[in-house]
Amino acid sequence: MKIAPDDDFDADSFDKPVIGIASDMGVHDSGRHSHLRHQLLFSAAGSITIELEQALCLLPPRRAVWIPAGTVHRAIMRGVMAYRSLYFSTTLPLSELPLQIVEVNPLFFEVIERMAFWSWDMPAAQQSSLITVFCEEMRAACSENWTLRFPSDPRLSLWLEGLRMGELPPRLNQLSQRVGACERTIGRIFTRDTGMNYQSWRQQFRLLKAMEMLADGCHISQVAQYLQFVSDSAFIAFFHQHTGTTPSRYSGNIMPQKE
Repeated sequence: MKIAPDDDFDADSFDKPVIGIASDMGVHDSGRHSHLRHQLLFSAAGSITIELEQALCLLPPRRAVWIPAGTVHRAIMRGVMAYRSLYFSTTLPLSELPLQIVEVNPLFFEVIERMAFWSWDMPAAQQSSLITVFCEEMRAACSENWTLRFPSDPRLSLWLEGLRMGELPPRLNQLSQRVGACERTIGRIFTRDTGMNYQSWRQQFRLLKAMEMLADGCHISQVAQYLQFVSDSAFIAFFHQHTGTTPSRYSGNIMPQKE
């Protein structure tokens, strides 16, 4: 059902198998919370940043994130977007699905759109056929890795708070000086806690931030400058290396909002 961004809504107060909402969401911070239901978040236009206990996820346009019931998370939106959220009863055959980000093909998109707009008082029997299609599409969807795990070592906790407030990860030698640990120790921490060395982790952070900024309408030059690339061309080469497409093509590859 279409709702205004400031409408009160509690998915856990419903007893239907699936409850959906659609909204033209602006700047919004959900705060840390969890649901008794499974949740599927989707943005047809604009990106969503999702903070988990020990990880950061970027949800680009045309992707969906599956959030299992009970998962503590925080959703952050920085601009007007076509926001869709579906909430599923834990009695449905979906509980085995892990937290994941998936591609949304045209059929899956239409299923999500219809479920997001249907009436909250629709009889459960009328929901069943579309729920079956949703389950098939969700299980068949290709997973994508737009997630970055955070290290859990307490020596990095203050630094990580700075990242959450908008700071950028520095080079390894600068981080070493800041936290008072040698470069080799920091390297071991990142490999142990995130499965990535620090340089790879830093590059993944910059990539996710670039995708977020591009999806929110920032110009390539703005992104390159913010992420401290020496030139626009250096940023374009970096982005193409990691995504297989250019920043301009990525920016234009946004599914139009359904009226």
